[in-house]
Amino acid sequence: MIPQEIIRQKRDGGTLSAEDIQSFIAALTAGKLSDGQIGAFAMAVWFNGMTRDETVALTLAMARSGDRLDWHDVDRPIADKHSTGGVGDNVSLMLAPIAAACGLAVPMISGRGLGHTGGTLDKLESIPGYSITPDASHFRKTVREAGCAIIGQTSALAPADGKLYAIRDVTATVDSIPLITASILSKKLAAGLQTLVLDVKVGNGAFMSDPRDAETLARSLVDVANGAGVRTSALITDMNQPLADAAGNVVELWNCIDFLAGKKHGTRLETVVLAFAAEMLVKSGVAPTLEAGEARAAEALSSGRAAETFARMIHLLGGPADLLEKPDNYLSKAPVTRIVPAPRAGWLGGCDVRAIGMAVIDLGGGRRHPTDRIDHRVGFSDLLSLGTLVEAGDPIATVHAATDAAAEAAAVAVTASYAIEDSAPPLPAVICQRI
Repeated sequence: MIPQEIIRQKRDGGTLSAEDIQSFIAALTAGKLSDGQIGAFAMAVWFNGMTRDETVALTLAMARSGDRLDWHDVDRPIADKHSTGGVGDNVSLMLAPIAAACGLAVPMISGRGLGHTGGTLDKLESIPGYSITPDASHFRKTVREAGCAIIGQTSALAPADGKLYAIRDVTATVDSIPLITASILSKKLAAGLQTLVLDVKVGNGAFMSDPRDAETLARSLVDVANGAGVRTSALITDMNQPLADAAGNVVELWNCIDFLAGKKHGTRLETVVLAFAAEMLVKSGVAPTLEAGEARAAEALSSGRAAETFARMIHLLGGPADLLEKPDNYLSKAPVTRIVPAPRAGWLGGCDVRAIGMAVIDLGGGRRHPTDRIDHRVGFSDLLSLGTLVEAGDPIATVHAATDAAAEAAAVAVTASYAIEDSAPPLPAVICQRI
């Protein structure tokens, strides 16, 4: 394999064979390619794209570049979910235990916050003792005994993705649909999944703000995952307002605990969680229809079985056994809270979701640089949904901050992020499309 010939072929708009792609990724993993060659390959793909078969080959090659998990001793369907990221998107925290309580095994490998969006791992690290990097035997034990485990990616899983992404990040080639597809799916394939559901966000708080771009990405992910042998579907969901009524780390854990206790019934968040649970159950053959799957998921939630599963997972991964009963004993609270009042009467008609995500980062709840330390206590709670009628002075959110100055700045940011209108606005469905 001569790397520059593969680069030249893709640069000139050619179609690469699976063997050439495998050879290139093997050389990348082994450290035999220069950064210049990797960057040139990424740029050639960015300009010329890849066919479905090429993207399948790239995904499989990256998935096979390191360890692959084997679940032969787990007598449940192996399923997972992935989100492209949003604000107030804590779906995974509730979805994994609900799906597990319904009979699935969910080895969920999650990530940290990226840009203005929150990360599942950052939320879980708010729990004292919780290990996001257990060894393989501990991970397997947790999945066997709890039915689910939410952890971080290890360097042994799909290492080619980490190396390629580092180059993409500095060569302006992150936003390539084939490269995004292979990056997301290679880690999922390495996790040994049988089925996968995808949450592709669209709106001003999503990485894909244009519905056409979101659909293109969703179709690429579904086509390639199915082509690689993993039964997959996707829902495109609305991110023109925070999904939960909280944005941050500890505040979203409180939101999760309340959700599992049945206190978020009838919310947009519940609609999304139950829809994804139904997708997982149908794809895995546990439920015959989406309606039956949603009913089964709702029963696991209302009966308390999902909460019990979540508590078991937390304890098995090093967290407190009584987190759900005594969250005040373990979840740190910010020293300053401040109500954000509506500046005038009217309907909440629009929201700059990205601005809210950036305000969480300004509070210290996210990272501007990879080495930044997170203040898990800070963020926003009690965020009102669009379409809510408010009077001047009514609370539209609560700020959780480390200092009075930070709280004041965050309150100003939240006020500016909401538009108040004189009439009730039309609102999009939270689930926009199924693919």
